[in-house]
Amino acid sequence: MRAEQVTDACTEHGEGPVWDTASGVLRFVDMLAGAVLAFDPVTGQLTRSQVADVAAALRPRRSGGWVLATERGFALLEPGDLESPDDAEPVWIEAFTDEAIRMNDGGADPQGRFYCGTMAYRQDPGRGTLYRLDPDRTVHEVLTGLTVSNGLSWTPDGAHAYFVDSPTKRVDVFDFDAAAGTLHDRRPFVTVPTGTPDGLTIDADGGVWVALYGAGVVHRYDPSGTLDLVVEVPVSQTTSCAFVDRDLFVTTTREGLAEGAEPRAGALFHVRPGVRGLTPFGFAG
Repeated sequence: MRAEQVTDACTEHGEGPVWDTASGVLRFVDMLAGAVLAFDPVTGQLTRSQVADVAAALRPRRSGGWVLATERGFALLEPGDLESPDDAEPVWIEAFTDEAIRMNDGGADPQGRFYCGTMAYRQDPGRGTLYRLDPDRTVHEVLTGLTVSNGLSWTPDGAHAYFVDSPTKRVDVFDFDAAAGTLHDRRPFVTVPTGTPDGLTIDADGGVWVALYGAGVVHRYDPSGTLDLVVEVPVSQTTSCAFVDRDLFVTTTREGLAEGAEPRAGALFHVRPGVRGLTPFGFAG
């Protein structure tokens, strides 16, 4: 299948798409620019809000508003803050202080906790950590010794979580302790044949969709780990993907590209692959 472009090249480093069921728009980030964008799939309207120095990943809050992973912590946003960021007064929660490290990608579990993993700006091996923000606003380390912590998503039954540490060239799967919010018994799910695994999502049938940075594709693996669908994207650096019911949207980046190369890089792309996605889990805090 081939994805079609639905926006201009609107990000330098597009990442982290998530469906906003309340507003009927797809939210995604221009990560290192600290911006959150909203795309209306009905009208095609695209808006952009400057929210922080770094906007790494976001998920809806069950009470309304958003939780956002920033450069070194989290921000709790109220309803309307993304539309009027100049008037927003977020709650800022620090996770760590090392200025050589930044947040990168994450997701929420079925119980309403929010996770985001880190990486060193220089991608030094082993310096990344996966953090968990609990509804009581406390921060906990879940995994250490990572390099580029990336895609994270839970199975429809909540029993397992899929995770990417990009330099491993793998998607791994964990058993998930729902009571404690911890990940156990890590094992390889798939080793990708091309590119570098980046962001991922899971569909209602348990299929795992992973964007392969550098390869210009998104792969779908069935629950047994068999590759059964490839979505081609007309730029090389695909970064993440998310469903809006039966529509899959793919973010891309211009990171490291020469001036004038791949003019569509940084745009948002779309395909309808014939399966249904899951409603994103919200943060309970």
